[in-house]
Amino acid sequence: MRPVAIPHPALRLLGQVWLWPALVMLAVGGYRLGTPELWRDEVATWTVSTRSLGDLVRLLQHVDASNGAYYLLMHGWTAVCGDSTVALRLPSVLAMAGAAAFVALTAERLFGGRVAAIGGGLLFTVVPLISRYAQEARSYALVTCAVAAATWFLLRALERPGLRRWAPYCAAMAVAGAGHLISFSTLAGQAGLVLLHFWQVRGAGDVRRRLLWQYPLAVVVAALPVVPVLVLGSRQSGRQLGWIGKPTFFQLRHFGEPLFGSAGVFHVFVLLALLVLVLPGRRLPACRLLVLAVAPVVAVWLVSRGSTSYFVDRYLLFTVPAWAALAGGGVRAVYTTIAAAARRSRTPRQVRTAGVLLAAGLLAVPALVALPHQSSVRYPGSHSYSREPYRAAAELIAAGYRPGDGIATPLGNQSWAMIGSGVSYYLPPEVRPYPVFVEHSAVQAEDLFPAACPRPEECVGQGQRIWLLVLGDTAEPFSAMPGDQAQALRSRYGAPDRVTPLGGVTLALLDRATR
Repeated sequence: MRPVAIPHPALRLLGQVWLWPALVMLAVGGYRLGTPELWRDEVATWTVSTRSLGDLVRLLQHVDASNGAYYLLMHGWTAVCGDSTVALRLPSVLAMAGAAAFVALTAERLFGGRVAAIGGGLLFTVVPLISRYAQEARSYALVTCAVAAATWFLLRALERPGLRRWAPYCAAMAVAGAGHLISFSTLAGQAGLVLLHFWQVRGAGDVRRRLLWQYPLAVVVAALPVVPVLVLGSRQSGRQLGWIGKPTFFQLRHFGEPLFGSAGVFHVFVLLALLVLVLPGRRLPACRLLVLAVAPVVAVWLVSRGSTSYFVDRYLLFTVPAWAALAGGGVRAVYTTIAAAARRSRTPRQVRTAGVLLAAGLLAVPALVALPHQSSVRYPGSHSYSREPYRAAAELIAAGYRPGDGIATPLGNQSWAMIGSGVSYYLPPEVRPYPVFVEHSAVQAEDLFPAACPRPEECVGQGQRIWLLVLGDTAEPFSAMPGDQAQALRSRYGAPDRVTPLGGVTLALLDRATR
């Protein structure tokens, strides 16, 4: 009797359905990772995560507690890996690769076979908004990965309930909720998924009884670590979410385009979802995924019709894995239909080849449709929703810097643009102009922004030159400033020596010597 050959561990790894989507997502996410400039939210991540642990905790008591868990994670990460643009964004790339792996595992569990698994995982990687937030130093990729993991762990727990299977589900949901509270709206979809499973096992009374108490208990356990974030975040929601408008029914109907970053890619996903719902074989698993994909969006839309709105595409990014797994089921449904025809055909090889080619085409079409959008999220200013050219301003200041120079940046109700911190990030370590009109630094103020001096004329400093940055492109930078600050600078420095509009921000140099 011949001994059974045991495959080498590397070969076993290469045979795992989750590996290839994860590797492709790493490649897609890593491509031109450092090219887009940091935008203001990423600058906030940098300035908070690089503070001391004590300063970070004090900040969270006043603002941005909903991102506190992510900031703490990034605090540890930057301490080890540094704060370069690539280093700041790398955790998001890794998290999105993990999400692709869990999409493949979920599709395999629900639809069976490698076609659905690898197809779903690869389709996930072509979504433009997934690429966009795989390259952003914010919590959205981490939350997407956590929810995708929670879905897979939930499916495993439903098949064979037990502590060992509910524990990872609880952990994944706790990470998702701590990363972004809105992700807990996925419970609306999970509840529908559990109800469908409850109906499916209607003949197994013992399984039903266990589900009736185990799933609610698991949700409570997962929610417990998130309660402090919820309490602090609710107190700060007015300041952080006041900019989001109340969503309309039109936005709900057309949520797919902003969620995917491309109407064409979303329509391909919808087509694949319809195929798996129409073709026989796996309709119930498809319904479970459809509920998981759509119910959280509807739930957030309904809640956002109240006093505070949360209906923003990136807040709902965690629903895309369910769409991708569903689309993977559509690819499998087409392939199995053609394979069945091949078994009945006199030319099975040709029919089966046609099935393989069609399945490959179903993967290639969304990739081709997404290609222009993939390019559009990788140019230098692609991350900024309102242009803030931090790097360009920093390069001009560094080129003309003299020791003793000062810098005046937008404060008060214009602090949201993070101009001071953003420019500071891109300045070389030896270029450090002193801040003008600042009474307390952001760290001293225990805030994201510095506290403005109430009497500007007392906070100009004694520097001979001031670099002035104002929002917008203008030939008259003083007109874009608060009147008292403009008067304090005008009385001491006169008219600007140089004015350079940079496309969203204007840089001017004030010099006493040229007055």
